[in-house]
Amino acid sequence: MLDVCVAASHAPESAVIEGIDWTVGIGDFWIVGGSSGSGKSDLLATAAGLLRPVRGVHRLFGQELMRLDEESFLRQRRRAGLVFGNEGRLFNQMTVGENLALPLCYHGNCDAPEVRERVDEILEHTGLSALANRTPASVNRSLRSRVALARALALQPELLLLDNPVRDSDPAQRRWWIDFLSSLCAGHAVLSRRRTAIVVATDDFRPWLGSGQQFALIAGKGWRRIGTRSELAACEEPQLRELLHEEIPGKRG
Repeated sequence: MLDVCVAASHAPESAVIEGIDWTVGIGDFWIVGGSSGSGKSDLLATAAGLLRPVRGVHRLFGQELMRLDEESFLRQRRRAGLVFGNEGRLFNQMTVGENLALPLCYHGNCDAPEVRERVDEILEHTGLSALANRTPASVNRSLRSRVALARALALQPELLLLDNPVRDSDPAQRRWWIDFLSSLCAGHAVLSRRRTAIVVATDDFRPWLGSGQQFALIAGKGWRRIGTRSELAACEEPQLRELLHEEIPGKRG
């Protein structure tokens, strides 16, 4: 992204984040922090090609999206996977297995039996095999988010964008997410051992301090690249301190 202004999903002409200069490389593990309503979800949707920026240049895998024809645009966009917040926007009228099969069948123009082997492979790697025939509504919230991740992995993305995946998760679930995403970044069997770029948007930096490689902050419609873990530790930005849930001198409550 070069001088990108991210549009608000509910108001496409209005910028919710301004002046983003940002490069994500394969194998990077980015943590982007911001308070509720700061535009994190809109940033991820823009990065994935689902929203047009108000202005600026957005390249995905080297191609400027707004200059591509529809076929080329869709081909580039399929290389990025987005795990939505709010339990992943799953289809509750379908089983877990059918949710995973859907993108494979849609983009491959095939039927569910033809992709069963791939679906079973993803379910096994994500620890969801026992839930294959259940509907998302019948499993707990943390596991619904994991089903959304499994669905995003179906098309073997080279870039994976995740919206607050460990919010309200218990410690065991948080540990699973952090370990699994770290292994995807390094090269996991579910993605043919290919290193994957990871971007996590969060309102709490604390779970990601040991795994994130690069950190950025959204505050007051502005974008700030903080840098590495050591640079994060040295940053005195008040908004950052809030996302680390540290007490700010002189501030109560």
